Amino acid sequence: MFEIHLDAAYAWVGLALVSVVTVGVVAALPAAPPPDVNGAAHTIGSIADGEYVATAEHGLAADRMRLTPHTIELENGGGSARSTFRGPPVTPVPTAGSHDGDPPLRRVLNGVPPRTVFEDPEAFADAAARSRARDHRWRTAPKRLTVRQVRYGGTRVTLVG
Repeated sequence: MFEIHLDAAYAWVGLALVSVVTVGVVAALPAAPPPDVNGAAHTIGSIADGEYVATAEHGLAADRMRLTPHTIELENGGGSARSTFRGPPVTPVPTAGSHDGDPPLRRVLNGVPPRTVFEDPEAFADAAARSRARDHRWRTAPKRLTVRQVRYGGTRVTLVG
């Protein structure tokens, strides 16, 4: 009457093991998906490769960002993602208040005409070249990424920040 069937014991042990493994797999899954880097790369590429001067913004759901003249990387609690954009190299502009940022380029990115910020097109081109040559480290990601293609004299630059 109080016998334990050997088959039932193995079934209960197997069920317990499957339950523990399932809980472990669910606990290891990230809480959020990785950021949508392809949408940001498409926005950057569309402006950089465009024929006309233009400005665009793209919302970011990321904690950190790394921007180079050819790639963008985003990272949040769900992981990191990287994408390369098409078109000519862009000029990364660090966020306002960073110690290695270029305030004149930030002003142009924010909408001020380059002729009021820089003495001549060569000064503008030099500032953009210095910004592209900087060490592109991980930074706190802004809530909105701004992309602006600017022409000043014979200089065409796509600012991103």
